[in-house]
Amino acid sequence: MIIDFHTHCFPEKIAERAIEKLSFSAGGLYPHTNGSLQSLKGLMAEQGVDKAVVLSIATNAHQQKSVNDFAAFINDNQSIFAFGSVYPYSENVNEELERIKALGLKGIKFHPDYQGFNVDDIKMKPIYKKISELGLITVFHAGVDYGFAPPYGATPEKMARALEWFGSPVIAAHWGGIDCGEEVVKYLCGKNLYFDTSFGYGVMAKYYAEKITEKHGTDKLLFGTDSPWHTKNMEMRLLKSLNLSEADMEKITHENAEKLLGI
Repeated sequence: MIIDFHTHCFPEKIAERAIEKLSFSAGGLYPHTNGSLQSLKGLMAEQGVDKAVVLSIATNAHQQKSVNDFAAFINDNQSIFAFGSVYPYSENVNEELERIKALGLKGIKFHPDYQGFNVDDIKMKPIYKKISELGLITVFHAGVDYGFAPPYGATPEKMARALEWFGSPVIAAHWGGIDCGEEVVKYLCGKNLYFDTSFGYGVMAKYYAEKITEKHGTDKLLFGTDSPWHTKNMEMRLLKSLNLSEADMEKITHENAEKLLGI
């Protein structure tokens, strides 16, 4: 069983355009799907991924409803677990969080750089408290983003401060932070949050992957790819290089996700 906890797709009519724009802004990253749900499912079948969490971002207040409507449309809580998103500066952010819960979505995704905030901004505290009350899972893009210049909104040090305001599960994507291995070990390892392993292959130094796995443990690691940018086969090469036990691999590739998603 393989559960990919970090994938992306878009409505059919904008998928290819969205992928092209994101690829260009990130320096020409090569996409392995055309951005559609059908293409994502095709890649899952080809590479042996059984279930996927699809993450979307509301980059402005007007996008909230359509982003979450799309998530609800593709979500089946069987092979596709779609998460919603809220724009932190929206006037009706609490109402939209309640709607996300009512739609049957299990979590939300924030991307501080695309959404223009720091994760430890005190203004986010009431939003995090509302998320916690609703029992939603929160996934943060963490660390560097190739489409933006520093400073970044979700560095490990900032994430450590933001964690204090949560009472529901938090996931720092990309091994706790792209290009932040030393800071992840210093500020986040051992704390009450999950890391997904997405976009690690060729980016996360093996030394830091080993240190993070050793210090944080395998009970709080979730397999992920960041599809369409990376694939299951790419990310498995990194994991297999760490000489983990079969039991630890089972935890990372599906058991931890099953518990978190209530499968």
